[in-house]
Amino acid sequence: MAPPPSTDDRLSHLRGPIAPQAYTARKITALTANPGCARRAVLDAAGVDKNALAARVGFDARFGQSPFAISRGNAFEDLVKADGYAALFTLLRTELDVPVREAGVADLNSVGQNPDLKLRAAETRRLLGRVTKGTDERLILDHPVLTLQVAGQTAYLEPDAVTHRIGGRFYIAEIKSFAAIDGQADPGKVAEAAKQAAVYVMALRQTLLAVGLDAQAAADAVAHQFLLICPKDFANQPYGSLVDLRQKLDAIEFQLGRLDRAEDLAAMLPADASFDLSVGRDGSPARTGRELADALDDLTAAYSPSCLDFCELAQYCRDQATTACEPARLGTSVRNELPGIDSTRTALSLIDAALEPDPTQADIVERLRAADRLRARRTGGAA
Repeated sequence: MAPPPSTDDRLSHLRGPIAPQAYTARKITALTANPGCARRAVLDAAGVDKNALAARVGFDARFGQSPFAISRGNAFEDLVKADGYAALFTLLRTELDVPVREAGVADLNSVGQNPDLKLRAAETRRLLGRVTKGTDERLILDHPVLTLQVAGQTAYLEPDAVTHRIGGRFYIAEIKSFAAIDGQADPGKVAEAAKQAAVYVMALRQTLLAVGLDAQAAADAVAHQFLLICPKDFANQPYGSLVDLRQKLDAIEFQLGRLDRAEDLAAMLPADASFDLSVGRDGSPARTGRELADALDDLTAAYSPSCLDFCELAQYCRDQATTACEPARLGTSVRNELPGIDSTRTALSLIDAALEPDPTQADIVERLRAADRLRARRTGGAA
């Protein structure tokens, strides 16, 4: 009897021959925003291109940055890094009151011109080990690769920079292209940057554990603030601000702990389930849109309207929720108020006594009928 496939083999089979899409901090924050969604957990662990998958099942997501935004962001990052990170040193002096005159910069965008993530992660660990042992203390890491366990899988994450130790602590530095006008940036964009930075802080702490620090030392070695670098006003002059991450760290750490292991979720799929998006030489897809949709339907979703803000498959899941009249389509609060009730049709039938409630539903039905009586009084009995 052949041994069962390994987790990597199973996830690779689900994805097909297309190269996997790596975890990013943005993906992880989206995953932790809805930790009960098995559909997203498996697709992210398998590295499936969710934008392409959404288009193949008839719901073009159009997520992601525009080419212009990406180009603008790259240009601003190049400006910050110019002349050996001169702009970063200036911001460290002004924001962290660090008398930095010089420091080394380790370029970890590749190792010996090899961009492999695992190789870069190993080199990152080597350099962090030297810093924590007191060697190369004045060393800034440019695009290090940190590791974080997510749903039982290893995520390779790439912050813009990790500063040298300042007051015994490393700081995550994130470079963003949105502007700070009169010292104030868009609160929504800052909050999103803070979520991503919190993921990097957790990954840096886990990486420090791997180089030999104990849990308390690893936690203490990374600041609970990050340095946000963005353009000042309407110019391209770099501006820096320290942003507190304690609330974000607590929330994301809690949500990560709630995630089911992706391998356990994938194991519940039929053996022939696949999200193979490849196309043959004759232009025919390896899997039809219907076959891909069937595989998606084998994974439990946890749709709520907020998914539309961050998930490429949200429109597909919304369509399913609408067709099935799921309470979740009206929002998370409605879903949570109706446990065990699978559709709004069922809720209406219970209100009208057209359906006999289960004994466990008595309290819910009473609340529904009370709400219906209140609605009738407010509307004069109109339907």
